[in-house]
Amino acid sequence: MSSPQVDRLIQNLSQTIVGKADAIRFVLVALLSGGHALLEDVPGVGKTLLAKSLARSVSGKFGRIQCTPDLLPTDITGTNIWNPRTGEFEFLPGPVFTNVLLADEINRATPRTQSALLEVMEEQQVTVDGVSRPVERPFFVIATQNPIEYQGTFPLPEAQMDRFTLSLSLGYPTEAEELQMLQRHQQGMKPEELEPCISLEEVLELRSRCAAVKLEASLQQYILNLVRSTREDEDITLGVSPRGAVALQRAAQALAFLEGRNYALPDDIKFLAPAVMCHRMIPAGGRKASAIIDRLLKTIPIP
Repeated sequence: MSSPQVDRLIQNLSQTIVGKADAIRFVLVALLSGGHALLEDVPGVGKTLLAKSLARSVSGKFGRIQCTPDLLPTDITGTNIWNPRTGEFEFLPGPVFTNVLLADEINRATPRTQSALLEVMEEQQVTVDGVSRPVERPFFVIATQNPIEYQGTFPLPEAQMDRFTLSLSLGYPTEAEELQMLQRHQQGMKPEELEPCISLEEVLELRSRCAAVKLEASLQQYILNLVRSTREDEDITLGVSPRGAVALQRAAQALAFLEGRNYALPDDIKFLAPAVMCHRMIPAGGRKASAIIDRLLKTIPIP
């Protein structure tokens, strides 16, 4: 039986997001597993709307960074400014001091600025001038990026990609969904009008309940077999890291919890593997990561 808080959250998000049930499920998996989500898609398919609606639904603070080539690291983390009245430096917090952070078009920022997110995504803290400051809890990043063939983009480094629990694409809506979207816009439903349906404390409680979902030793071995096979495959230059194995385990637990189970199944891992593993790999010779993962899922025996 699924949690009533999760049901309320999905229902709330469905008021503004039309026909993206899988995308909502993936984003909630990332949130409840304690990770972050990367949305790679063309402009105008609802990435920002999804992030804003989620922040409203969990009664959390919403922060936004519009990434551009001239964005500086201190524009993200915050900086110390001189206060002539007190004669001291004061810390001015950046947009990362929030609960849900949208890093819009993250691959338009320079690598130096992208790296400013590394510490806060992994350690939930920001260090400026030698002083570390914790960010809000829960802290969840939804980053969007344009397809790499667009001009004026800087590919995310491997270390940054590895910090996202999963990567997904919303895709264009179907004709019926797009018609429903136009009708909703005519009615004037906006994310600002969404009522919070779950508190931040409940999100933290749901995270701990997800972590308690049972995962058999045979499933952990299946995750290891999948991950280790990417490091030995001749079609892959860089395989999935140990952090990727941990992310896949946590995501499988969160998905099982969303489905109303207190135990994970092999199907959870198979469903999540492309979203969790593809962005962590560098395929050789221009091959597609998704095709390689599909092949591995078919060849590695299921427990």
